[in-house]
Amino acid sequence: MKFLFGVVLGVLLVPTVVYLYLTSGHAPAATSDPPMPFERAITRHALHARMDKEIPTSTPAEATEATFLAGARVYRASCAMCHGLPNQKPPVVAKGMFPPAPQLLAKDEMVTDDAPGLTFWKVKNGIRLTGMPSFSRALCSTEMWQVSLFLANADKLPPSVLQSLGASAPPGSTAK
Repeated sequence: MKFLFGVVLGVLLVPTVVYLYLTSGHAPAATSDPPMPFERAITRHALHARMDKEIPTSTPAEATEATFLAGARVYRASCAMCHGLPNQKPPVVAKGMFPPAPQLLAKDEMVTDDAPGLTFWKVKNGIRLTGMPSFSRALCSTEMWQVSLFLANADKLPPSVLQSLGASAPPGSTAK
């Protein structure tokens, strides 16, 4: 009987305490607040499980200079406001985001080790609790693939693409 009472009390007490914590104004809600306990682990596991199921394994576009130029145009118009441009300070918007928006054209934050399909999934679907929106209603599939291929090759972009971004070369670039 004590065991059953303990289980019932636990089932009622835990949700009540969580509810009171969340509605009392003590839970971190501002972008300057630290994450809640287990927030990173829970969201990371859920995100990766979903992406593992849905990431496209083939790329319908070719990694050509024309694709990179088109991807650079999409990036400049839709991504640079948060993710920045080569050889420039992070945009003001990025400084207030939680978690911080990666500066995707900075040498140490490039996603060149990500398959284009992974970046495509992120662009298409967005990522909850990060500020990364879904672009599925703003960009067509071709544009999402162009920017994904552009980012997958950010460390080896041709000079014409770098010039379209207003940069000579991102740090670590092999472009000459």
